[in-house]
Amino acid sequence: MPIEHEAKILDIDPDAMERLILDKGGQKLGERFMRRYVYDLTPGDQSKWIRLRDTGDEVTLTVKEIASDAIDGTHETEVTVSDFDATNALLGVLGFTAKSYQETKRTSFLLDGAQVEIDTWPRIPPYLEIEAGSKDEVIRVAGLLGYAETDLTGENTIKVYARYGIDLNTIPELRF
Repeated sequence: MPIEHEAKILDIDPDAMERLILDKGGQKLGERFMRRYVYDLTPGDQSKWIRLRDTGDEVTLTVKEIASDAIDGTHETEVTVSDFDATNALLGVLGFTAKSYQETKRTSFLLDGAQVEIDTWPRIPPYLEIEAGSKDEVIRVAGLLGYAETDLTGENTIKVYARYGIDLNTIPELRF
């Protein structure tokens, strides 16, 4: 499985962060509303799951596996599919039942070769996500924005919600 090199900076001010990214030479790519279904791949194993996501531009089906909370601790295999609802129905025929439906808002940027996203999820403060070709690149781009490696987390969304006292596994629908 390919390794995903990404990290989050939690509890940001979205407007101030957008200004900072643009001031550092970033290019704003746009804003979008996203929706996703999450399915257990193996019941009881929270380290591996299936995500069906509609970004507004494309629909993807992804298997994600968490090896650790490190910047390079997530492995993912992803394919593009043509239809969100039909793929959800197909997964149902294959025996998968979505454990949750989730909505998010995302503002995307390109900064010095990295994808930089301001993510807004219901019930928690917005956070910044930096994805690049390597762990060192993620850390370098975070440094451009004034953050040290110690400010970064590779935690998945379930663990981020837990930081705010919310068990995401108990929320079947997460909507704005």
